[in-house]
Amino acid sequence: MFSITLGHPISTLDNQILFPAGSILSPDNLDAIIYRSKPASGQEFPLIRYGSIRDDVTIFMSEPPYNAIFCDEKETKNIFRLMERVNMHMPVLQSLDYFKTQDFYTYRHILTVFATSALLSNILIADPVEKQNEVASGPVHDFGKICVPLHILRKSKPLTREEKNTLKHHVLAGYALVGYYFRNSSHILAEVARDHHERRDGSGYPRGIKLKDRIVEIIAVCDIYDALISPRPYRPIAYDNRTAIEELTGMTEKGMFDRDIVHVLVALNRKVSGNHLKCKISKEKRGVSPLQNNYGVLSD
Repeated sequence: MFSITLGHPISTLDNQILFPAGSILSPDNLDAIIYRSKPASGQEFPLIRYGSIRDDVTIFMSEPPYNAIFCDEKETKNIFRLMERVNMHMPVLQSLDYFKTQDFYTYRHILTVFATSALLSNILIADPVEKQNEVASGPVHDFGKICVPLHILRKSKPLTREEKNTLKHHVLAGYALVGYYFRNSSHILAEVARDHHERRDGSGYPRGIKLKDRIVEIIAVCDIYDALISPRPYRPIAYDNRTAIEELTGMTEKGMFDRDIVHVLVALNRKVSGNHLKCKISKEKRGVSPLQNNYGVLSD
């Protein structure tokens, strides 16, 4: 159980306030809201068949450096079969419409994390139910960003401290909103939305817990990988693939991530088949971070 005083409100896309600023977010309080409300949407729809999502995912997977890890045609077909089993409530699908028109960076990020986490889970997770939960987590991990003002999501200059706190709010908002729409405060997708910025060594947020959930951790690794190698408003040039991988392996060496997950990503980039644990990671770091990278830089 957890209990957090909210610094910012949590509201739906149609401006229904679930939790005002200053209220207490906890599983019990979320369950109370769910109990008092009518089902937000009784019908679910196949995510991959909604709008242009299949075509967009296909395009993103074909762009470098993703074309390297999705080069196996047979494996890619398996990934699409997994993704085709993911159904979502209409509010989740509408959030994708919102991001596609208002913040394309987030839209692309959600879909690339969706595809990459499906690929990694197909390799790392044997249990079919757990694997499907993992695949379904990708599209909702950043759902809470609908509560972050667009001028913050789009900002190219360094954020203020308050703007950074507002951005971090997306994990708590995501937890509440996903739990609300799926009518279950303990739903694994809600927990992924809440915990995908936590780390194994307890250095993450919002709770600073020691992350142990494999499903959440796969999403967390894919989330960082895409954030590094993709265009961002706060960084005119993306990380090259080598430097991005070195950033992730460095985080693993510090105890922030599970070694197996990052090794799978490295093996896929090197096109190493078979046991990914045999993929040796060089301790020499030769990558160079891009210039004018404002990530983590505060204006105040």
